[in-house]
Amino acid sequence: MIFGDLERLLAQLYPYRLPIAIGLVIVLAGLAYLARRRHWASVAVRHPRASLVVAIIVLAVGLPVGWILGSPLFIRSELSEDSPVALAGTSPAPDASTQPSNSAPDARVVLQGAFQGADDFHFGSGQALLVETAPGMYTLRFEGFSVRNGPDLFVYLSPAADGYAAGALELGALKATDGSFNYEVPAGTDIGQFKSAVVWCRAFSVLFATAPLAAS
Repeated sequence: MIFGDLERLLAQLYPYRLPIAIGLVIVLAGLAYLARRRHWASVAVRHPRASLVVAIIVLAVGLPVGWILGSPLFIRSELSEDSPVALAGTSPAPDASTQPSNSAPDARVVLQGAFQGADDFHFGSGQALLVETAPGMYTLRFEGFSVRNGPDLFVYLSPAADGYAAGALELGALKATDGSFNYEVPAGTDIGQFKSAVVWCRAFSVLFATAPLAAS
C-alpha cells in the first residue's frame, strides 16, 4: 500500500525531523527566489486554465495525503472504563448459604506486559492486562495507555511476541489514543496461543505498538 510505505518512510525520517525541516525551509526559499527571478507568476497569469488544472491536481492529491499522515499528530482522544478486576473486588459478597459450589472466582490478571512503540514516531506506552473474568472468559485491559494516533487502528492478540503476525485475533477498533479501557475476548479462545497485544493499522499494514504478554 502506498500510504503504508509513506508512513513507514515518515517513521524512518522522524528522528531527523529538525534538519529535514531546516532543509525544506531552505528549498522553499530557493524556489521562491527562482520563481521571482523567472517571473513564474506572470506565466501562470498568461495560462490560467493550465495553472488551475495543476493547482486542482496538487490539492486533490496533497490534501488527502496530508490529512491522513498529518492529522494523527494533533488529534487525540481519551477514554476511561472500569477495570474488570476492580469491579470484581468491589462487588458485594454473596450469601454463603446460597452460593453455588461451582461459582466463578474473582477476576484475576493471568498475563500482562508493557506497551512499546514500533519506532520513534509510532510511540506507545502503558500496560496490557489479560484478565480472566470467569473460567474460560477473558478481557484484554489497556491500563494507563497512550499511542500515536493513526488511520484505521485496530487491537489484536498476536501469536508473535514482537508484533502482528498471521493468526492474530482481532478484538475491535482502537477505542481511544489515551486512557484505560477493555476488550472482550471471544468465548472459547485459547489464550495460550497468543504472545502479545498489538495496535495495528489495518488499512496500511503498519505496526504502532506491541505489549509482549507473560504470566503475572
